[in-house]
Amino acid sequence: MLTELARRKEQRRVLVTVMLINMAMFATEFGGGVIARSSALMADSVDMLGDAFVYALSLYALHRGARWEAAAAIVKGGIILLFGIAIIAEIADKIANGVPPSSGLMLAFGGIALAANLACLALLWRFRTANVNMSSTFECSRNDVASNIGVLIAAGLVGMTGSAWPDIAVGALIAILFLRSAFRVLSEAVPAWRQARGHSPKLSE
Repeated sequence: MLTELARRKEQRRVLVTVMLINMAMFATEFGGGVIARSSALMADSVDMLGDAFVYALSLYALHRGARWEAAAAIVKGGIILLFGIAIIAEIADKIANGVPPSSGLMLAFGGIALAANLACLALLWRFRTANVNMSSTFECSRNDVASNIGVLIAAGLVGMTGSAWPDIAVGALIAILFLRSAFRVLSEAVPAWRQARGHSPKLSE
């Protein structure tokens, strides 16, 4: 029992830390995306805001049992899905009206975001298989690292070509990554929620 309580306490500490990192990086990266006119940076920053919410949700579910943990994972899967759809809409607007972003600013802010997300991933690593709640949280952090790497690749290609298309292409890849991840999280969380629901004690009449 003491071991379980200690493990939950450590999970809580890690979740609070990564939540604060993501809140700070959302403000930093979104501002950089606006200045740089980068779809990839803005998409990545909004994902960080969503992750901050995801980590808060994970904290709420942490001590409330398997059903709450699975329900939190379902909400996270829905958030990831919405981000994927939102990025696709932003890309469509960029194709119609966009201008090439600043590759230098993309590199600077993308590099800062990558360092922050690698720190989050390292903190979450040992809890990645603890339960469906922590597993889905780790999935979000891993998506962020992949997105950051994509932003840096796009920045290099924008700098070489002077075109907005690398930024658009990476934004599209990030959207595909989110949609795939949403399917994975939901495919694990929904059965877990149903199973936990079936095992929940019934209220007496």
